[in-house]
Amino acid sequence: MTARPRFVSIVLPCRNEEPYIGACLDSILAGDYPRDRLEVLVLDGRSDDRTREIVAQRAGRAPAIRLLDNPQRVTPAALNLGIRAARGEVILRMDAHVEYPPHYVTRLVAALEATGADNVGCLLATVPADSSPVARAIAVATAHRFGVGNSYFRIGTTVPRWVDTVAFGCWRREVFERIGLFDEDLVRNQDDEFNFRLVARGGRILLLPDVVARYYARRTLGQLARMFYQYGYYKPLVARKVGRVMTVRQLVPALFLLTLTGAAALGAWVPLAAWAGAAAGAAYAAVDLGCAAAAAPRHGPRAALALAAAFPIIHFSYGLGFLAGLVGHRSRSAAPSAVPLSR
Repeated sequence: MTARPRFVSIVLPCRNEEPYIGACLDSILAGDYPRDRLEVLVLDGRSDDRTREIVAQRAGRAPAIRLLDNPQRVTPAALNLGIRAARGEVILRMDAHVEYPPHYVTRLVAALEATGADNVGCLLATVPADSSPVARAIAVATAHRFGVGNSYFRIGTTVPRWVDTVAFGCWRREVFERIGLFDEDLVRNQDDEFNFRLVARGGRILLLPDVVARYYARRTLGQLARMFYQYGYYKPLVARKVGRVMTVRQLVPALFLLTLTGAAALGAWVPLAAWAGAAAGAAYAAVDLGCAAAAAPRHGPRAALALAAAFPIIHFSYGLGFLAGLVGHRSRSAAPSAVPLSR
């Protein structure tokens, strides 16, 4: 006799996702996991666009969808509300900025069962928010080794990997009973901190190379800057909570920024410092322009020019955010209002 599929609860935080939430929900409902063994909990953070209306329309046609209110408006609060409300033996976190392949739920749940992993995730195929050169450049930058380092779920892998974190997550319910819920102080990076706790207590996280979701990148350079500033801003708080910096790559943008500013400040009195700063800046510019030029044949010269701007926006925004977070979190100003909320 074939075992009955596990009941799965999808927890989907969102806020002001009018352009994306409909296609996201449609992709989930088009999946091949048995519909009677699935619920989709959409946790809306008081959207002021048509997000709630679109979710309600889909819920009217698909009883599996439930719209829940997230009065705190931030992602970790939404996740915790969803986990508490979930009825499933397996809980999947999903993102409204993403469209999922039909086998997404089936493959993640099967891998969870077959491998003994405590968390399973997919690769992200980062796609432009629109057809403009800037949007295409942002999509390239946020999936490029120079842009985001060795984050495998972004840059890709050809084999299953045990990793330190994944983009979203698929867990058995008992993981939350053992590890606890998401830290609501962390408006950003809450998944990194949760996964660190999981691994520190003997858990394992598996990245699947054959499950690929379409992630829509930010549309403008301003949105990109704000997002990476926020990522950087909350990293020091994560480090303080877990008692260490989780990966060296988190420090690189801030250290590079300090090197440039320190060299500029000392340059008037220490000529060697000015030369060192100029050399570091020139080396960075050479790599930046080289990566942009390599993208030109595929994406066009205008996108390549935008890419040359996108890389430093990612790195400098993250570095500035990290340095601001060192000061802000020390003074206990890490409330969500400390940085503007964004998608």
